[in-house]
Amino acid sequence: MSANTPEMLDAWRMVAARRSFDGRLPLSSMTRLQGLLLDTEGEARFTIEFDRDSLQVPYVELKIEAELPLVCQRSLQRFLLPVSIAQRLGLVRDEAEEAGLPPDYEALLVPEDGMLRTAELVEDELVLAVPVVALSPGSEAVEREWPAQEEELAKANPFAGLASLKKN
Repeated sequence: MSANTPEMLDAWRMVAARRSFDGRLPLSSMTRLQGLLLDTEGEARFTIEFDRDSLQVPYVELKIEAELPLVCQRSLQRFLLPVSIAQRLGLVRDEAEEAGLPPDYEALLVPEDGMLRTAELVEDELVLAVPVVALSPGSEAVEREWPAQEEELAKANPFAGLASLKKN
């Protein structure tokens, strides 16, 4: 992680001070994300900003830019998925406070000690950004209709014998 960004942040002190941090985090340092990627070349650039909104709701805003190396499920070739995330997380002390968040906020449950791990915040958002089925932009679509082969059509219907029993 960048030298100017602390590994641990006291969420409530950062909100009170309206602090923000910029940094870079190598993809190789994100153990949960590694299993979703083809390799771990590259890094994520991020900005973390703590503040309160007009309703006095404490939040942390994450902005993340990265290129994730994935395998296209159509071509089975490596490609870089550009990811640009802007997420505002409302800070809550317990689950009951989640209902009081504005509708465009995601809840972030802050531990009792108030300490947040910078790398975990960034990694969580990148894990959520990985698509279930990775498709490289511009890859050809697979044909959706598979016509029956002549030999399949020529085979007798296995239920044809049952039809003759029904007529008796």
